[in-house]
Amino acid sequence: TFGRSLDRASDPALGGICHKVIADVLRISPRESARRLRDAARLDPRTTLTGDVLPAELPATAAAWHVGTLDGEHLRVITKFIADLPEDIHPTAAAKAEAFLAEKAAELRPDQLGVLADRLAITLNPDGRFSDDDRARKRGFAWCGRQRPDGMSIGRLIATPELRATIDALLAKLAAPGMCNPADQNPEVNGEPTEQSAARDERTVGQRQHDALNALLRDRLGDPILGQHRGLPVTIVASATVADIHAQTGYAVTAGGTLLPMSDLIRLASHAWHYLAIFDGCDGRARWLGRTKRIATADQRLVLHNRDRGCTAPGCDKPGYQTEVHHTRDWAAGGTTDIDDLTLACK
Repeated sequence: TFGRSLDRASDPALGGICHKVIADVLRISPRESARRLRDAARLDPRTTLTGDVLPAELPATAAAWHVGTLDGEHLRVITKFIADLPEDIHPTAAAKAEAFLAEKAAELRPDQLGVLADRLAITLNPDGRFSDDDRARKRGFAWCGRQRPDGMSIGRLIATPELRATIDALLAKLAAPGMCNPADQNPEVNGEPTEQSAARDERTVGQRQHDALNALLRDRLGDPILGQHRGLPVTIVASATVADIHAQTGYAVTAGGTLLPMSDLIRLASHAWHYLAIFDGCDGRARWLGRTKRIATADQRLVLHNRDRGCTAPGCDKPGYQTEVHHTRDWAAGGTTDIDDLTLACK
């Protein structure tokens, strides 16, 4: 019912707004809210630009849903089955398969329905033929939720054959025993590891591959070939207090919202440019950093990353890397490019 009341709930232009509003109202996670919006879009009738009413995207599943013969897990099995079908499967065959699964959902558990869906997918596509477009629309990488309490993060990668082949070639070199080992005083990242360094390498295969990816990506940081990202070099922007750095405790905060342990910050800072921003001890306002031109300087952007942490619009959680510098009072209306008259905001 809630989904029906939202016109064009699945519209990409509204996707960044609706699910957060619903999450706040129902006190559920944004991820759950987005899932409910997607489900509502699939199960409710659609309206064309001319006002014509079309059936639901999954008509048989929608009918079973509204009479209560399946639940959310059944729905996820069916939607995944449809999403994974090659694009050249005839629409009639896909519709019959969807109706068949919706019928069987009334008899089977979600895990049993998943097995049946896998068998049905093989029946519809026995040769396992998938086009480049089929593979391309499934590709993606995302972090799975927030950082864990220990600071570690879990990601989910769906790689195209090309990306996997590329990673395999790079890891064959950089993830070999003795390569890119953070336990070494001077880790080998370019040449060949010595027999001694390879012999004392006690890392697992997964740990070696992690360290190899870290070394590979870190090598691109600050590369002039990448140009700039919103006024700053493509590099890690992290901020911490002088007291925490001296005590070697706590965390720094990056412009992406990542908590970086102080030991990592100090290690990274050993070969980085350092900036000191001084703030008022009472209200936290920047002492002063201004200029007479409209565009903020790189120094001002760094101060804003430290002060604002990200978009300052109420309720917005976009991190600093995804924001731009704005005047709190428009430059055209007499606003100044002083640090206290600037703020970060996403598009």
